[in-house]
Amino acid sequence: MDDAVQEFDTTLRDGRTVHIRAVRSSDEAEFLQAFERLSAEAHYMRFMRSVRELDRGRLQQALSALPEKGIGIVASVPAADGYDIVGSAIAVITGDGSTCEFAITVAAEFGGCGLATALMNTLIDAARRRGLAEMEGFVLSVNQPMLKLARRLGFDIKFDPDDASVRICRLRLGEAPPVANDPVRP
Repeated sequence: MDDAVQEFDTTLRDGRTVHIRAVRSSDEAEFLQAFERLSAEAHYMRFMRSVRELDRGRLQQALSALPEKGIGIVASVPAADGYDIVGSAIAVITGDGSTCEFAITVAAEFGGCGLATALMNTLIDAARRRGLAEMEGFVLSVNQPMLKLARRLGFDIKFDPDDASVRICRLRLGEAPPVANDPVRP
């Protein structure tokens, strides 16, 4: 369990409630199901390449590395088999241990209702609690919803000098938290 991640329920702009918490190693099966529910476009936006199948070994390795080597957060809703993961955010600690690289995924049916904002605000808060100094992410230039969110949350966005199709989003974590008009923790 990651003490830097605060567990809570939040109501999205469309009235639905999701539960946000730290990733658990027992989430593996739900991550596999969540991946299967994503569109090919969502796979491309998240992995920056066409991915048809989630590598189970890499997933297990990533889950076992948390929370020592990063921060993992999921948003879930009740389901017939217990719960479904409808969004996730991860920050992998890089370099000298003061920076992290983020990635986020939200199920299509939860897009545009504030879930990405809630996940990113939770991830940023957890990174600050862990004492990290900077967060960065690599976002495809065609992923305008993510770039818009990053701008709203105070990220500095630059062209990737090595790839014109990618933008580098950076946020200094020591700065005051941004004000967002989207769902946040109570």
